[in-house]
Amino acid sequence: MRRIETIDDLEALYGEPVPASLSKVADHLTSSYRRWIEAARFCVISTAGPNGTHGTPRGDIDPVVRVADPRTILLPDWQGNNRLDGLRDLIDDPRIAFLFMIPGSKTTVRVNGRAWITDDADLRATFRKKSMLPATVVVTEVAEVYTQCAKALMRSGLWDGDPAPEGLPTVGEILADMTDGALGGPEYDTGYEARAIPKLW
Repeated sequence: MRRIETIDDLEALYGEPVPASLSKVADHLTSSYRRWIEAARFCVISTAGPNGTHGTPRGDIDPVVRVADPRTILLPDWQGNNRLDGLRDLIDDPRIAFLFMIPGSKTTVRVNGRAWITDDADLRATFRKKSMLPATVVVTEVAEVYTQCAKALMRSGLWDGDPAPEGLPTVGEILADMTDGALGGPEYDTGYEARAIPKLW
């Protein structure tokens, strides 16, 4: 099959950008973008480093990021699996992208910028939940913010409330496959949420 290898060849397959797709781009968080982001409790962050690229989900019971000012957002990094893929990337390459999503809304908001990581004790303390603090905070300097059109969510019916497909592999099954049964299995899946809740914050 033919491989598209030049920008000219790529652009020849598409029309001109829709005017609204360009006019909605801002270099800072406008009041409407700020309100939207502060309502989001879930996002996916994308990073790139010497070991490749990573897309990482982030979620919280409160807004998933804190808007410090129109050009700065703060992402607390809560306890996880300690792979640190995205955080390792940011040490080598500060570029970061956020895709914010809100259940029920077919709008998504994207933020691109440059990020750095801090373990500042005073800042971490402002995110305290129960007795837990985030290990670090990702500080992102916003370069651009814009909405994405609703077509992808419309096509997928993401918020239509459909049940998960029958026979969808569980994490326990995937772990068992990957480790020849040494990890995972039904016992991993049973009660996972109950085990995870004390570790959320």
